[in-house]
Amino acid sequence: MKVKVLVIDDEIHIVELLKFNLEMSNYEVEYAYDGVDGYIKAKEIKPDLILLDWMLPNISGIDVLKKIRADKDLNQTPVIMLTAKNMENDKVEGLEIGADDYITKPFSIKELFARINTILRRCNTKTQPGDIILTTGSLKVDLYKHEVYKGNQKIDLTLKEFELLKLLLENKGKVLSRNHLLDKIWGYEYYGETRTVDVHIRYLRKKIEDDSASEKYIQTIRGVGYKID
Repeated sequence: MKVKVLVIDDEIHIVELLKFNLEMSNYEVEYAYDGVDGYIKAKEIKPDLILLDWMLPNISGIDVLKKIRADKDLNQTPVIMLTAKNMENDKVEGLEIGADDYITKPFSIKELFARINTILRRCNTKTQPGDIILTTGSLKVDLYKHEVYKGNQKIDLTLKEFELLKLLLENKGKVLSRNHLLDKIWGYEYYGETRTVDVHIRYLRKKIEDDSASEKYIQTIRGVGYKID
């Protein structure tokens, strides 16, 4: 089956450019020109990937992203933000809310496809029943079901948060540098923006940790990176 991509952007020429290039590469493409229609269409078609513009009519791309991440049927859908906003604070905001990647306009089609392929490759890694269930403390990561539990409570993580937790648990006791995490999780050079890792780690901590000493899982190794003992 073809990979289904939903493009949400109010610039007709951008939509046409993306539609043409994606379809030429054998993707199935749906599109919407504003945030409200985009979210409705996402609910209807459940795409494999969403390309989401920040500046949209009626409702901003960030608000659409918030709705997607709060929706139990869509919250695991990878989202790449496409936007003319290129300030660091804008990128951090998008990543904190749950964007899987961020590319500024104007962008290279070649670079965009590299990022799309990296994300889809991560999503399509097949795990069979009975494969390893990773644990630490009260946390359990089921690789087959792609689910995380804290005790009996299910924790909803974005794709990048899940991959970060999985990688840290697979390397218990080892300090993983920010550059290593960037390479393994994002799969390409992210222009040295190790802040990306810090943002995702901070958001992951909010979901899996609490104030008690026994629930502090991720350790920061100052100047190096992170580890889970």
